[in-house]
Parts: sequence; C-alpha cells; structure tokens
Amino acid sequence: MNSQTSFNLRELIDSSANRVLDLHSDFVNPQYAKVLRTIGFDVNYARAEGAYLYDDKGQQYIDCLGGYAVFPLGRNSPEIQDAIKQAMDLQLPNLPGIGPFKLAGLLAQRLLELAPGNFGKVFFATGGAEAVDAAIKMARIYTARQGLVYCHRGYHGLTMGALSVTGNAEFREGFGDLLASTVEIPFNDLSALERELSTGRHAAFIVEPIQGKGVNMPSENYLREASMLCKKHGTVLIADEIQVGIGRTGKWFASEHFGCGRPEQGGTWQPDIFVVAKALSGGYVPVSAVIARDEIHRAVFSSMGNCSKMQNTFSMNDLSMTVGLATLHYMRERKTCEHVARVGNYLVAGLRDRLRQFEMFKEVRGHGLMVAVEFQRPQSLGLRLGWDMVHKLDESLFCQAILMPMLTDHRVLAQVAGHRLDVIKLIPPLTLSEADCDKIISAFEATVGACHSLAGPMWAVGKKLAAAKMRTANV
Repeated sequence: MNSQTSFNLRELIDSSANRVLDLHSDFVNPQYAKVLRTIGFDVNYARAEGAYLYDDKGQQYIDCLGGYAVFPLGRNSPEIQDAIKQAMDLQLPNLPGIGPFKLAGLLAQRLLELAPGNFGKVFFATGGAEAVDAAIKMARIYTARQGLVYCHRGYHGLTMGALSVTGNAEFREGFGDLLASTVEIPFNDLSALERELSTGRHAAFIVEPIQGKGVNMPSENYLREASMLCKKHGTVLIADEIQVGIGRTGKWFASEHFGCGRPEQGGTWQPDIFVVAKALSGGYVPVSAVIARDEIHRAVFSSMGNCSKMQNTFSMNDLSMTVGLATLHYMRERKTCEHVARVGNYLVAGLRDRLRQFEMFKEVRGHGLMVAVEFQRPQSLGLRLGWDMVHKLDESLFCQAILMPMLTDHRVLAQVAGHRLDVIKLIPPLTLSEADCDKIISAFEATVGACHSLAGPMWAVGKKLAAAKMRTANV
C-alpha cells in the first residue's frame, strides 16, 4: 500500500532559500532576474510584516513599494489572515457556478455605500486589467459606440483591452494591433478632450484621478469639467481608481479630493463608472470591482438571457469576497483614511523641507501615501556632466542612483515612477508610521546629498550600468 507524504511548504522554502533568483532565472524570467542583480535589488527577503520586509539576515527594510499598493492593513495582516481562516473553517459553498454567490452581494453593498456618487450595481473581476476590460465593454454596449479616449502616461493594465487604453508606448510595442478606435490625448487638456468627444464616436473616456506613472495631478477643475464634457457628448466617464482608491490618498476614493461626490453632500461631479482593485484585496486574494450607474449595468444585463453576458470563473470566490469585506471593515475600525492623510502630510512636508537644499531636487507632490519626488537637471557644471552621462545611457536610470543606495545603505525599498521619468514614487503599506517617515526622509537626504558629490553614487551607478550594458551587448 502506498503511503502518502504531506505537502510541506516550510521544507520547500528552506530547501530553495539560496536559489530563489536562480530558479526564477531558470524557469520564469531570466531577464527580470538579470535586472534585479544589475540594480542591486536581489535582496533575499525572508518574511514581511506591516510596512516592513526582512531579509535572510534579519535586517529590516521599510517597504515604500507595497506590492504596487496592495497592502492597506500592512503585509501579512493578522486581521486578514483571521478572516481567511474563518472563511475556510466555515466550509462555504465556494464558486457554485450556477447558484447564488454567498458573499458577493454583501461586498457590493459595502462598496456602493462608500462610493462618492449615485451608483447602482457592482460587477466583480479578479485583477485590475480585467475590471478595465469589463468597464470598456459596459461603455460600448451602453452607448453603442466603439471609440475610447485615454491620456498620455495613463496606465490601465496589460490585457489587450486595457493595454489599448494605456498611454505608455513601452508596454504596447510589439503586440500588433490593439483595439481599434482608440485615441490618446494629453492629461489635463480639456480642449483636446472636447475635440475628440465632439466627434460623437467615443463610448468612453478613461482617466486616473491621479496618474500612477509619475503621480501627475489634475488641475483643480479638470475632472469636473471632463465630467461635464462627457455628459454633453454622451460619453461614459470611467474613473480608474485601481491604484489610488480604497484609502491610498487619505480618502476612500482619490476623486473626492477634486470635488467628486453626491450633490446633497456638496459634490460637483461624479463618473459613470469607478474601477477599483489592489488594496481591496488586503494584499492576499486578488479582487477588483466595477462600480457602475444602474442604467449602464442594465444595458449589459438587459434580460434573463443576458444575465451572464459578462463573467469570469474566479471573480466572486468566497476568499476574495471575504478579504474585501474584512479590508473595508478594519479600515473603518482603524480610521485608516485619517491615518493616511496625517502621515502623508508629514512625509511630504519632511521631504520638501530636507530636500530643497539640493539643486537636483525639483518638487514633492502627492496625496496621502501616494507621493512623488521629482528631480531636475542641475546647474553646476560637474553635476550636469554626471546627470547627462546617466541620461545618455538611459533616460530612466537617474533615479536608480538614488534608489540603489537607499536600498543597500538605508534599507528603504522604493521605485521609479515610470519609464523616462526622473521621479521616485512612494506607495507604502498604509500602516506606515511617522517614525518610518523620519527614516525615509533621512535616507533621501543622505542619498540625494551624496549624488551632489562628483564621486557620489550618480557616477558609480552610471559606471555600473554602463558596464552591464556592454556585457549585454557582447553576449
């Protein structure tokens, strides 16, 4: 009789502890592994908690990347873990296929209560790009139009539909024809928007209230005026809050910073569709949601025969609905939005105060814990030489001269805000403290200060990356 061995995750992790990046290189993505080694981001993280990562030597790192903004209650939140355990212990009738999904209505109800506007229904998906695809489908059915307008630098995901409205060429190149009838316009340009909408051929205008690539802010009245233009021309306005929503900016929805809300509560505009994801997952189980006006939803699910016109296999599974419910519950209990607003203001003020002494520093901007630090070409001749050298190698590399020593010397993990940008973005778990902010501010001050030295990290990083490029060219 064959004996069955138990699955042992700890044993698997321990047995491969020193081969993590090698395994990734061999069986997943060798170029990604090469990049990590080149820029010094090949740290062997062993565990995580709250706003921190810990390497295999027990050293703590402040996480300002936050899994791309998915940890509203911190990494490995015990509250979310408990909620998942509860769901598993209850042995719920998960994914009945044809049958009632036990928790979907509850999470939809909570989201509709929070949404700043008069919305009627929620469609659930798994990832953010899936939700964007669903929103595009809804807009096309509702308007009986094909056209889609999106903004330069807008990022909405990498499925073929979402990629078609993503304004970053580096993600689009090489995939051939995307969705037809899509038009890119500048962000914050109402004249360009009106020119396109006045053609009467566009189903939707999709826009991030705050752009993730660069953390670019709208002008004060941009979103309100865009909403009015969309209404005037019969175009659906889709607000993509996948990254900036669910507390990231110090409000439940980033659009609220710019006047979005119910008229009876002082709101001056609202989109037709909200798309949210990332933080709704609690950092555990992917979940996304399309929050739509009733009439748009009815246009899609117009009859019993069309009740399944849009669907996906795992979208309303009990674990994803559970983490969504638990995330919203504990964010309310902890007053997470208020905490984020306070800590975010503290971080922005501290960075601005300590970095303004440096000529490479341009500005700090953001709301809550979505913060950008932007740099500019210096005036001093020696510094300009270093700046120009790095930019000649690659327009995206200057920030690595700051990010690499921030990680290795100060143990702060952050990211470049986008291709060909001199902007560092901070999107940490929403549990970040003021004490953490002090360390981040000090790390920036020390590292940016070192970049102002002719023997500093800007030159060192330039040489290292130049050497890496030469090795690649000779392979």
